[in-house]
Amino acid sequence: MGTLRDVGTQDVVTAPDPVLPGSRPAVGARAWREVLLGLAVFGLYALVVLLPEGARRRTARAHAETLFGWERSLHLDVERTLNGWLADQSVLRVLANYEYAVTYIASAIGLLAWLYVKHPDKYRTARNSFVLLNLLGLACFTLYPLMPPRLTPDLGFIDTVRLGRTWGSWGSPLVENADQLAAMPSLHMAWTLWVGVELARISALRSIQLLNAVHVLVTLYVILATANHYVLDAVAAVPLVAVAVYAGRRTERVAARPERVAATDAFFLAVETPRAPQHVGGVMVLDTSAAEVRRSDIVGLIVERLDRVPRFRQRLAAPSRLRRPVWTDHPAIDWDWHVVEREADGVDGLRAIVAALEGEVLPRDRPLWRMVLVRGVAPGRTAVVFLMHHVVADGIGVVAQALLLMDAPPAAPPAGAPRRPGLLRRAAATAVGFAQLAADAPPRTRLPVAGTAGRRFGTATLPLALLRDVARRHGTRVTDVVLSAVAGAVHRVGPDTAPDTVARFAVPLMMRSPDSGAEGNHTTAVMVDLPIGALPEHERLARVARRCRAQRTGTRAQAAWFVMRDVARLMPAPLHRRFARAVYGPRFLQGVVSNMPGPVTRPRFAGAPLDEVYPVIPLVPGAPLAVGALSIAGELCVSVSADPALADDADALLTAFRAVIAELDGGPVA
Repeated sequence: MGTLRDVGTQDVVTAPDPVLPGSRPAVGARAWREVLLGLAVFGLYALVVLLPEGARRRTARAHAETLFGWERSLHLDVERTLNGWLADQSVLRVLANYEYAVTYIASAIGLLAWLYVKHPDKYRTARNSFVLLNLLGLACFTLYPLMPPRLTPDLGFIDTVRLGRTWGSWGSPLVENADQLAAMPSLHMAWTLWVGVELARISALRSIQLLNAVHVLVTLYVILATANHYVLDAVAAVPLVAVAVYAGRRTERVAARPERVAATDAFFLAVETPRAPQHVGGVMVLDTSAAEVRRSDIVGLIVERLDRVPRFRQRLAAPSRLRRPVWTDHPAIDWDWHVVEREADGVDGLRAIVAALEGEVLPRDRPLWRMVLVRGVAPGRTAVVFLMHHVVADGIGVVAQALLLMDAPPAAPPAGAPRRPGLLRRAAATAVGFAQLAADAPPRTRLPVAGTAGRRFGTATLPLALLRDVARRHGTRVTDVVLSAVAGAVHRVGPDTAPDTVARFAVPLMMRSPDSGAEGNHTTAVMVDLPIGALPEHERLARVARRCRAQRTGTRAQAAWFVMRDVARLMPAPLHRRFARAVYGPRFLQGVVSNMPGPVTRPRFAGAPLDEVYPVIPLVPGAPLAVGALSIAGELCVSVSADPALADDADALLTAFRAVIAELDGGPVA
């Protein structure tokens, strides 16, 4: 298993990047995947050819005699007449042999290539039906080998290929190793019929469809006249094509089904309560001294970029409590609710608005996002509060969603691509992580919580260079400094506690690189026992650093991620909901501290420069504190959401937070 590493201000677990909804691999990779699929089907065909020939040839001869006998009794045996006439036509015989060998391949492969390049939305269905068509044919060749008429001269047939010495045609020495006993059904006929069906499905030009109809008739004549197939072989191709096309269309319907909410996302639907809504977001403070930002500007911006943020036009649908909900289109966006305007009386008024919005559950009968334009924050400053339910994305995902709406892509925080550990290393790390989690003693301390939905919200900004300097002087990481400052602030503002008192906090860790996508929850969390008793701040930081150092192997995070993603995926929805509520509450943790990287340059939103941005982190049900930190252009923007029982004034917590940093900056060096 890889290690945890500090990226600016964010811990990242070196785990594999997930494939996000809507993401598409590179064109070259997709083309190679299609080629490999074709080679795999051909490999199955080669296996059929390798079957013992002796017994198979005798069975194929017996089948040929029986089939031809049926045709004679039904008066369908026109093959000998057509074959005898063509054998006497030297030029037509050669042309027919080459038509048999080339055109059915050219038409089918050409259609697939054209769909792949010009109509990728229709390619997958066509590809699936074509693959199934060939797999069904291979099954028939295996279970019902049939000798073609040209290999039964005693029945009166002539091999036109060998008679005309046609180079490279079917049955000539160049393809001598091909399966000679695969007459039932006729894949030549099946492929040309399939091309016709697909041309009709995509509403191709009538002239093209007419040309293919002629090709079908020519192919029918050629396969009979060259004595490669019986009439019943061609007839058998019809139901084969029908089954394959029907199954291909079924895969299209399955692919078009609404996307079901993943277990890692449904977790936050399960734990949400009226007192603890689970939406994340940010407070973007814009510099509007040069130009004002209006509500209509924000609506126009979102309308213009809806294709970048698909969840903005989707809502949840839950047809049954026995299954997880699905995402469904909701094009009728209620702009009067999703984008609103409020007036604030300064910064304190903005914080009161955010605190009230944090306590309001987002209704699930519409897309789960909201933007509130807040005027009156300060002279030349306007705020935009962006909220999105946790089911849509984690904290980094919400940052990515917001960046998709910016006027120009900002510079991303530096982060190297983590190497994916091997399967055995991941399994070993997960096993070790389970053992570590089982050995962890349950937390004893519970911080006070009021019995209401009210909360307090506060913000502060610190120079990122200051935190980096403090971390460097004490031989720790920036994240350790943030966690220690939170613990010190809780000690100074919260209830009196003994020196050895600890409170357990969840520290979210990304299980992907920050730029890998904007949707879905791809974070797990490690639990860190923060010392909140009376301690010198440098000693508190040293204890936090030691406890965090034990987490840097990533084993606990890997085990937690395995449970959140893999085990939860196998749970029935009702059991998963009970599991989520059991583990995400005050019995196991007293709060969340989330530390995220942001853009290293200041982007613009609706034409206005982004001055500050503060995370909005939801409270854990029954827990009193959530702290968010986000770096932007050399500053660390810190926000606090607190239960009034812990801190009736969020500014008091932030004042204590800054005081801890100041003491560490001037305190003794470890």
